Amino acid sequence: MKAYFNLFDFKQKVNYKNEILSGLTVALALIPEAVAFALIAGLSPLTGLYAAFTMGLVTAVFGGRPGMISGATGAVAVVIVALAKSHGPEYIFAAVLLAGILQVAAGLLRLGKFIRLVPHPVMFGFVNGLAIIIFMSQLVQFKTKDAAGNLHWMSGTPLYVMLGLVLLTMLIIWGLPRLTRTIPSSLTAILVISAIVIGFNVDTGTVGDLASIKGGFPPFHIPDVPFTLDTLKTIFPYSLVIAGVGLTESLLTLNLIDEITGTRGRGNKEAAAQGAANIVTGLFSGMGGCAMIGQSLINISSGARARLSGIIAAVMLLVFIMFGSSLIEKVPMAALTGVMIMVAIGTFEWASIRMIGKMPLHDIFVGILVAAITVLMHNLALAVLIGVIISALVFAWESAKRIRAKKYVDEQGVKHYEIYGPLFFGAIAAFNEKFDVQNDPAEVIIDFRDSRIMDMSGIEALSRLTERYKQAGKKLHLRHLSEDCKLLLKNADSIIEVNVLEDPHYRVAVDKV
Repeated sequence: MKAYFNLFDFKQKVNYKNEILSGLTVALALIPEAVAFALIAGLSPLTGLYAAFTMGLVTAVFGGRPGMISGATGAVAVVIVALAKSHGPEYIFAAVLLAGILQVAAGLLRLGKFIRLVPHPVMFGFVNGLAIIIFMSQLVQFKTKDAAGNLHWMSGTPLYVMLGLVLLTMLIIWGLPRLTRTIPSSLTAILVISAIVIGFNVDTGTVGDLASIKGGFPPFHIPDVPFTLDTLKTIFPYSLVIAGVGLTESLLTLNLIDEITGTRGRGNKEAAAQGAANIVTGLFSGMGGCAMIGQSLINISSGARARLSGIIAAVMLLVFIMFGSSLIEKVPMAALTGVMIMVAIGTFEWASIRMIGKMPLHDIFVGILVAAITVLMHNLALAVLIGVIISALVFAWESAKRIRAKKYVDEQGVKHYEIYGPLFFGAIAAFNEKFDVQNDPAEVIIDFRDSRIMDMSGIEALSRLTERYKQAGKKLHLRHLSEDCKLLLKNADSIIEVNVLEDPHYRVAVDKV
């Protein structure tokens, strides 16, 4: 049941059975998540469902990573809570629309490639933090409301029933692939648990207990806000955070799916598609969103590799909203909880635990810190930014310690300094300590064959060093400098002699989108 599927710029062999069944599974898993995230933001459940439909459909068709699923997410929900409370849903729609414009601009400016700067320990922390969040978000299903409407932990028979159904769901997902991969194990588990609950009239929570999902086609609606500078000042900070969080989570999820599938997505195209999706979502009464790591992993683990699965998931979600709400509302939450717990278990990088004591201490610290910030603050962009900054500072510190100089005097009495390691702001102090200007002979050569001047601080250090030798009445030669360094040092040409013939040629890597 395989054929070639050609949609826009992707042509690949597609297993239609896997794509359709995976899309159906994802659509079922999207419903409780979208409803829950909308309620977190203080919005109507349909606002989350409409966002899941529009985000999922647009990114499935135009995105840079086939098989990745987008929708309403908790990362966006926690950002817009304050705006929803202070100004209402119309300002949310306007903020989402503006965030989409910012994301499209990021894609057109090809900023997606900067995700490559995220170190692996930060990726570990990101994935582990999200896995913990996914798991913890399922614990609410083990709570029930009392007569006063307060939540408390289940006990007695309801708890045993819930635990039994969740464990049975997890057992099916774990065991079925060992027998057959004809149909996705997650979908099978949902259908089996639903049949048991409905057939035996088991008293347990269902999707309908969260909220009604019945609705129509998302209505086109221009946000009803004043088009003034004051409105822009109000929504812009939220839009900027939504855009940043959305791009960060989407591009990191893209990298994760790339590793799992052994293929390469297109970050800049995904950024533009996420932006276009948020623009559409803002115009069709949605709360905005980004890539969803949990649903993406459900899709990939079910065998989906093409755009079709994402399209099916979005379309089936709309079908459920418009025509199948009464049936879908009977699906037990225990089945969906079991699915998401298995996703959390599969998402967590267990290898990162085994690395403790074997990897550099700072890498372990960064991974744990990023995971902790992700879990405690639910701010993925901040967690990743802090992780990248700490990793960059550690790298700068370690690199600064690597600069060294080999010194010798040749038969003509000329002293040579052969520099090894990068010369940049962090290495300036160590670099200056290598030279003995007062006691050096009348002629000195500094050889940069095995070094590279990385920034303006390095250029400034060289400029001051040449000035010191000039004031001491000594002649300094700088060899094997790159063209940019020679250009910046041209004002010191009275005392600098550069060996042009031996200069290396540096080429700049380009990113193909």
